[in-house]
Amino acid sequence: MAVLNLVQVLSRKAQRRTYSLSTVLRCVLAATLLVFGLAGQAAAAAPDAAPAPVGTAATAAPEGESTPPMLPQAAPVDASGQPLLPQMDLSVWGMYQHADVVVKTVMIGLLIASIVTWALFFGKSAELSSAKRRLRREMAGLRDVRSLDEAFTVAATFKEASVAGRLLAMTQNELELSADSSDNNGIKERVAFRLERSVAATGRAMGKGNGFLATIGAISPFIGLFGTVWGIMNSFIGIAHTQTTNLAVVAPGIAEALLATAIGLFAAIPAVVIYNVFARTIAGYKAMVGDCAAQVLLSLGRDLDLAASADRHTAQPVAKFRVG
Repeated sequence: MAVLNLVQVLSRKAQRRTYSLSTVLRCVLAATLLVFGLAGQAAAAAPDAAPAPVGTAATAAPEGESTPPMLPQAAPVDASGQPLLPQMDLSVWGMYQHADVVVKTVMIGLLIASIVTWALFFGKSAELSSAKRRLRREMAGLRDVRSLDEAFTVAATFKEASVAGRLLAMTQNELELSADSSDNNGIKERVAFRLERSVAATGRAMGKGNGFLATIGAISPFIGLFGTVWGIMNSFIGIAHTQTTNLAVVAPGIAEALLATAIGLFAAIPAVVIYNVFARTIAGYKAMVGDCAAQVLLSLGRDLDLAASADRHTAQPVAKFRVG
């Protein structure tokens, strides 16, 4: 359009005045360059404009009015005007998932210790109950025996892992080793010593596993406390980073840290109680084994004394016959 207007102006002027051809060409060339320059500016400004959303008509601002700048959306607030914080899962599983790696390791270790405690409880309880019932039956069978020979006959009906049978076997072994000895007191002392060592060994065998319970009960609270201290330290570091002392921001981290102490107590308290129960039960079982050993020793002493008395009664008539 600008070129046509320029040509019309030049033609009207040409009616009044005569121009050279070179002057007309220069004017047409300038108009063409002006048109192409305006078109290039419009094409360069086109990508900066944001495309209108699909399905909506782009509305142009009225002439003379500028479009207001877009302001950031304000954070939601509660009724008191405080900003609403993101909700966190404060269940036990949720606190575990949000805990630090060190705190998670402490929790897993304490849970494993708790599992070991209860496994020892059920396993050792069954073992002690079975051993006590078996020993009571054996002691009831040996209560009415009058000699070691009768005791050996009764013990032949016991199971292979019989405690009374093991005590009688040790007594029989010592009698065989001391067959050429005439010192009955020495034989009794040696048998008593061997039976005492057997009773002690039985108590140690039944006490296996109690050391784990004692260790778990002693150190679990301190391990949980370590996890708590570590978690609270991380909470204070988070306070320093966020630069806020809002309790809603600090509380979840502290709750996660205190969960480690709770799990430590959960592992330690049953371990201590079970350890004390087993200590009393094992002491009672060891006393029962000691009573069985004493019964065997009494039968041995009775047999030795009866044999010595029979020998004396046999030797006295012979001596009198020789003197007469």
